[in-house]
Amino acid sequence: MSNSSLPTLPASDRPEVAARLRDALLGAAFTADGLLELLGAPAYAALARSETVPALRATRGDTPLETLVRLFLLQQPVPHARVEDVLPVAECVGSGWLVSVGADEVAATVDVRPYGGPDGEDWFIVSDLGCAVGGAGGIGSREEGVVLGVGGASTTLAGITVRTPVSAALDLGTGSGIQALHAARHATRVTATDVNPRALHITALTLALSGAPAADLREGSLFEPVRDDETYELIVSNPPFVISPGARLTYRDGGMGGDDLCRSLVQEAGERLREGGFAQFLANWQHVEGEDWQDRLRSWVPRGCDAWIVQREVQDVTQYAELWLRDAGDHQGDTAAYEALYDAWLDEFEARKVRAVGFGWITLRRTDSDAPSITVEEWPHPVEQPLGDAVRVHFDRVDYLRAHDDAALLAAHFKLADEVIQEQVGLPGAEDPEHVVLRQHRGMRRATKVDTVGAGFAGVCDGTLSAGRILDAIAQLVGEDPVLLRDRTPAQIRLLVEQGFLEPVG
Repeated sequence: MSNSSLPTLPASDRPEVAARLRDALLGAAFTADGLLELLGAPAYAALARSETVPALRATRGDTPLETLVRLFLLQQPVPHARVEDVLPVAECVGSGWLVSVGADEVAATVDVRPYGGPDGEDWFIVSDLGCAVGGAGGIGSREEGVVLGVGGASTTLAGITVRTPVSAALDLGTGSGIQALHAARHATRVTATDVNPRALHITALTLALSGAPAADLREGSLFEPVRDDETYELIVSNPPFVISPGARLTYRDGGMGGDDLCRSLVQEAGERLREGGFAQFLANWQHVEGEDWQDRLRSWVPRGCDAWIVQREVQDVTQYAELWLRDAGDHQGDTAAYEALYDAWLDEFEARKVRAVGFGWITLRRTDSDAPSITVEEWPHPVEQPLGDAVRVHFDRVDYLRAHDDAALLAAHFKLADEVIQEQVGLPGAEDPEHVVLRQHRGMRRATKVDTVGAGFAGVCDGTLSAGRILDAIAQLVGEDPVLLRDRTPAQIRLLVEQGFLEPVG
């Protein structure tokens, strides 16, 4: 890999300089909250889209915070004297965070972006200049080794990750280090890998500038840098999952055929997980002519693992190709070259009989069960982030249902989950509704259709009576044989528990 055209990075072995720089940034309120107050919501949101004009207009003054915004976020040279009032300039230049420009100005060598941690921590994400927003959206960089900052994919993965205390966590393809930074909050030891040595360097800078412990940084692809005897309680990866003809861009193109990189990542994770440990990934997968996409993904799940796979989005191959060609800025260059690249993407998809590409989340949990649970579903609707607790509880419910047959379910007690409402759909004036829907307002925000017995059962569940006792009472009210009702209802109870509408009590 050649990074010769990319600027030299700051020294990553000078933690004392990073600590002093961090203190100076915090002292000037160079934080997520401070930026929002200075710039206002529209300009702040524009920065997240890599649009700088509103922020330039909002930082025409000479306050310390305005100086830092123009220096680190807007990549503008700033007079040495102004910076001297805010930062330890000599140390920052000596360590490579700043570089002298002309006779009396300095400029930043990297983008430093404030990032609010889940508990209000003031963190800073380092990335290459002009690449603070990661993922699709028009980065416009064709540099092979460029390191992006935080984008929608990064924050999605951080939000769905289970955050229980662990002794060892692994971040595969760490990039700018955002997942390693989150993991450092609840993992005794964090290992971060990347095929791009520049990414490992930037991860070290992100952790140091954020005041987080250093990670064990290792160069290599996928699980190559992991020793045979090493296992983890948490594995996370926002891998280079883009399905493309070739591997031009290290940060996004896996370099394997089709979706083989994501498949390999999932299949190899099982043996690296400790009992009860989680592996969580973002991924793309192909929708291949003549194949059921759900069956295809089930085949990826390694033995000895429960799995929950959620497809969040599907694009046809033309939309997909256009999205990622724009990501690299190919649409802004020579028209003939763009059309040739577009044609190459479509040739690749046609050769593999790919009709669409799915995007979503894959979560594995190591289990000793003889009957692992694999759930593959499509859920394109809005959810409530962070979802880490909801993911953990999903697998708790899997354990509960696996341990309870129908007779045990009828003997159990349940309560209706918080913030579940009932909706009735039907024609105005009709005696009975056509549909009864239970809807969640937390977590996955699911909605499920139930019959009148299911709705009545859920409405009565407060943990007091067993499921069987409730069904007996409903049978008496509706004039139905209680034995028949007990026989046909456990499947509906099981679904309501599985999807989180009902919670076991005790």
